[in-house]
Amino acid sequence: MYSESVTAREAYELTTEGGATDFALLIAACERFGPYCLIGGLAVNCYVEPVYTLDADIVATARLLPGLAAHLRDQGFQIEEHAHSVNVRAPGSDLRIQFTTDERYQAFPARSVEAEVLGQQVKVACLADVVQGKLWAWSDPERRLSKRKKDELDLIRLAEAHPELRPSYPAALREQIERG
Repeated sequence: MYSESVTAREAYELTTEGGATDFALLIAACERFGPYCLIGGLAVNCYVEPVYTLDADIVATARLLPGLAAHLRDQGFQIEEHAHSVNVRAPGSDLRIQFTTDERYQAFPARSVEAEVLGQQVKVACLADVVQGKLWAWSDPERRLSKRKKDELDLIRLAEAHPELRPSYPAALREQIERG
């Protein structure tokens, strides 16, 4: 019996109604407008067994973000500006793109690494920066509990795959992991 396997990019394209194509357009725009890197769940997936996410979290150089947002708007993306982010979405796509405007992330692109994500070569925050970003998100009392729990799970997955990270975790999280 003949069976054709589906690539991760193809599966993502189908389940997000064009998200992989939109992701490719997004990365091309980021490359054009200067330093950037993925953070968040897609970045975590580069260091551990991947889990499904509809979010593409990115840090771009703050001074270049307005031009990048305008370019994406010209490409048909919808742009929403919020207190700590610029959110981008292609009409009809389930891919949720969020550029953080939190200044703490501005050094991440300089330390980024190359990785393949959804069939694209992209810049991804280095492992230490992915962990730091997740720790900031996990400890933010303003975030919804469900988001903080997802961040906690990402931190646990990272610590299981990279035990050398554990000393950088807060004691309460380390104890939870060690009790496992």
